[in-house]
Amino acid sequence: MTSGWIEQLLPVLIGFNALVILYFLILNSAYLLTSVFAFRALRRYANRLESVAVDELLNDRVLPPVTVLAPAYNEAVNCVESVRALLGLRYPDYEVLVVNDGSTDETLERLREAFELRRVPRAPTAELPTAEVRGVYRSTTHPRLWVIDKENGGKADALNAGLALCRTPLFCAIDADTLIERDALIRISRPFLEDARTVAAGGIIRIANGSTVESGRVTGIRLPRKLIARFQVLEYLRAFLSARMGWDALDATLVISGAFGMFRRPTVVDAGGYATDTVGEDMELVVRLHRHCREREIPYRIRFVPDPVAWTECPESLRVLGRQRDRWQRGLMESLWRHRVMLFNRRYGRIGWLAFPYFFLLEMIGPVIEALGYVAFVVTILLGRASPSYVVAFLLLAVVFGIALSIAAVALEELSFRRYTQGGDLAALLGLSFVETIGYRQLNTWWRFRGVISKLRGVRSWGIMDRQGFESGAAASEPSPSPTESHR
Repeated sequence: MTSGWIEQLLPVLIGFNALVILYFLILNSAYLLTSVFAFRALRRYANRLESVAVDELLNDRVLPPVTVLAPAYNEAVNCVESVRALLGLRYPDYEVLVVNDGSTDETLERLREAFELRRVPRAPTAELPTAEVRGVYRSTTHPRLWVIDKENGGKADALNAGLALCRTPLFCAIDADTLIERDALIRISRPFLEDARTVAAGGIIRIANGSTVESGRVTGIRLPRKLIARFQVLEYLRAFLSARMGWDALDATLVISGAFGMFRRPTVVDAGGYATDTVGEDMELVVRLHRHCREREIPYRIRFVPDPVAWTECPESLRVLGRQRDRWQRGLMESLWRHRVMLFNRRYGRIGWLAFPYFFLLEMIGPVIEALGYVAFVVTILLGRASPSYVVAFLLLAVVFGIALSIAAVALEELSFRRYTQGGDLAALLGLSFVETIGYRQLNTWWRFRGVISKLRGVRSWGIMDRQGFESGAAASEPSPSPTESHR
């Protein structure tokens, strides 16, 4: 009886195994192609950087005014240091608007004490619905710093509150716990100077865990001490230098990290600001900007810029990291499903025919195929029905190909920006390329699969992320848990 049931199941299992092999082939081939495009684009970008120096842009005074929007919820651990870094940016004309989104810790008090805030009036420039604004404050010691205190409404609502009070043609949205480098605003503004059609640009996010932070600035770059954080360094290199740089070369950027992106304010306001009914407001905005401009026949560009750097603290526990990846997957699904009309729709150009199908089929549905594929692989072996060719193909595409792509990402880092100058760090990254594929990748797949289930169940929560605080000098700060909204 059992044998007969297995025989009936076998054709389904074999067919699904073939689908899994096809999935890995298409997914890794896409990664390989974006890596190739990224390599060529990074070389061209490096050559262009040699022709224009940052100081020349400052001296020519051609840079447009910018407002930095930093939503903050229970960021007492890092908020003062992060704001100090923002006030030390090299940019001729900018303001910093920190939006305290109803924090229940001492975020507002620490900002008030550190920067001597005074309550002042500020007229709105746009009408966007938000939770009640309780007060607007300005620093008496740093006039470019403003703090908006409001009722809790979530990250998107906080960004809309800042956007409604923004006075400049461009705004830069960051996370309050993010440290952006001194020249980052100058570098990320370049696409807006070079092409008037640019409506959005994203920079690269790097992991600050393990590095030394002094006066709100990363001064000593090292790999994190904990293995779970080191894996994320490798992930971020793949995601930004390989994937996003490659998609930018194809003029098909669909994701800008909520931790660091610059936007043209009038276009975002016309598109309706940030959506408050999704946990993936950063991706949803970018997808909607594509749709908004295409449907109204507005010439536009959305770019990724690889050298303006924002540093962030990543999760160092599996529990917190799992919640983060669950939420990222839910945000991805919400954004893509909401704009599913773009799928294979020639009205939306390369986005509709290339980028959107990739994210819809491989990033949204992919975790389900991959998670069940690992189960099917084990079951097939246990049943004794795994042919040598199937086992080799699975391991080659799921493991060996993944190792090669991680090594390629490390190579792109080494050939382009070389942030990890210690020989031991480079060797560790290469070693992680081999270790990560067995164990960590499967965990990540499980978290994303769980995100799919969470979305189907209607889960809406952001979850809690424990902040340890940036390292100052040689000593790490004491752990202090605080709920916050992380980034994609």
